[in-house]
Amino acid sequence: QGQLVESGGGSVQAGGSLRLSCAASGRTFSSYAMGWFRQAPGKEREFVAAITWSGDVTYYADSVKGRFTISRDNAKNTVYLQMKTLKPEDTAVYYCAAGTTIADVAISPTYWGQGTQVTVSS
Repeated sequence: QGQLVESGGGSVQAGGSLRLSCAASGRTFSSYAMGWFRQAPGKEREFVAAITWSGDVTYYADSVKGRFTISRDNAKNTVYLQMKTLKPEDTAVYYCAAGTTIADVAISPTYWGQGTQVTVSS
């Protein structure tokens, strides 16, 4: 069984930055595509970003493109989400996810973390 645990969430002023981490345990996720989702109050969970197992291809939602960067360090079994120029509408619980391909992780991930809260103040 694999587990994903997010960290790095918190409160920040608009325009600030946060770096989220997702640490995997129980198994290696080096061969999995990884991704991030978020869910704001009263909203459906939405896709944010994904990265292939090798890290050579990334994919972003239009709402975060140019501001967020997904990366991974397979030696550490960890995926990151660097968030810059944060906006109040970025406020949400952010979830780490894993899937067999980048398409799979964007649509129907196999593994989910429990989430970390990100709050952006005006």
